[in-house]
Amino acid sequence: MLHAVIMAGGSGTRFWPKSTRETPKQFLNLFGDKTMLQMTADRIRKRIPVEQILVITNDRYIGLVEQQLPDLPGENIVGEPVAKNTAPCIAFAAGLLRQRDPDATMVVLPADHYIRQEQRFISILEAAAAKAEEDCLVTIGIQPERAETGYGYIEFDSDSGETVNGHDVRKVNKFTEKPNKQKAREFISAGNYLWNSGMFVWKATTIIEQFQAFQPEIYTQLKKLATANPNSPDTLRRFYEHCPSVSIDYGIMEHAKSVFVVPGEFGWNDVGSWTALYELRDKDEHGNVVQTQHLKTEQASNNLVQTQSDKMIALVGVENLAIVETDKAILICNLDKAQGVKKIVTALEESEETKSFL
Repeated sequence: MLHAVIMAGGSGTRFWPKSTRETPKQFLNLFGDKTMLQMTADRIRKRIPVEQILVITNDRYIGLVEQQLPDLPGENIVGEPVAKNTAPCIAFAAGLLRQRDPDATMVVLPADHYIRQEQRFISILEAAAAKAEEDCLVTIGIQPERAETGYGYIEFDSDSGETVNGHDVRKVNKFTEKPNKQKAREFISAGNYLWNSGMFVWKATTIIEQFQAFQPEIYTQLKKLATANPNSPDTLRRFYEHCPSVSIDYGIMEHAKSVFVVPGEFGWNDVGSWTALYELRDKDEHGNVVQTQHLKTEQASNNLVQTQSDKMIALVGVENLAIVETDKAILICNLDKAQGVKKIVTALEESEETKSFL
């Protein structure tokens, strides 16, 4: 039986000032009327009923999840008392699902990805779930479109290959962290590398066995969880207090032996910066993405403008800018440098005088 685990605890720092500590990226409606979390839940509901969808978030965002997904059972919302990266998050979800359904297969999804071709995406998940029945770990890899340095990469064995439910499945050789530009070009030229999407499919019992092998501290907490009430705040607090902060990629995937990847092309974007949002949104005749009431331009092109006041915005002779206004802050940055917004957030966090702008 398939269960979905939606990871919704991120801080979305690259989308400041729109994304804040109180309302991070996954709770924003960046594409139309629905938030990223709602879009992710709606997408997976085409295959998995809401009763089998689990959302793992920060405990401060439980109310937001309840508000945005009102039909999600309350016991399916887990509020982490402290952020410990993705491995403890996935481990707790696996332990909880094993209690509910010993035969559970988990589809692990970030809450803030954009997917254009939803039916093809569901079909690829079906293939991954079928492969996961063989007690292996399965991930979804994205066919790279360019030598991107902002993603991790998956190297697969070119000589391996099978067809499952009409989709290719390849044996994974290794995972590689975000490369420099030259290394990314080499990966693209090699032809057997995929972008790491951060989406996984496996049986709950299989991933727990991998924690036993490679993350003994987390596995110790999983053993305790097996005889505890997972819905108790004390149980949750003790679990996270004693887990190291480690990603699932570094903690498990880079060490596991039986790992497979299903290559996917379904209009995927991790929406990791204002640049990504610019690329995905509709543009006017000058290449501008306009989300503001009043705008005049003169020789201005390829800009993203997002404001929430009724002020007139005038752009003259500028291009390739992100201009984002909220009630607390205004961001102006070159779209090619949008990843640097995270550094601004870090700088604001370092001073008590500026933390209020986050």
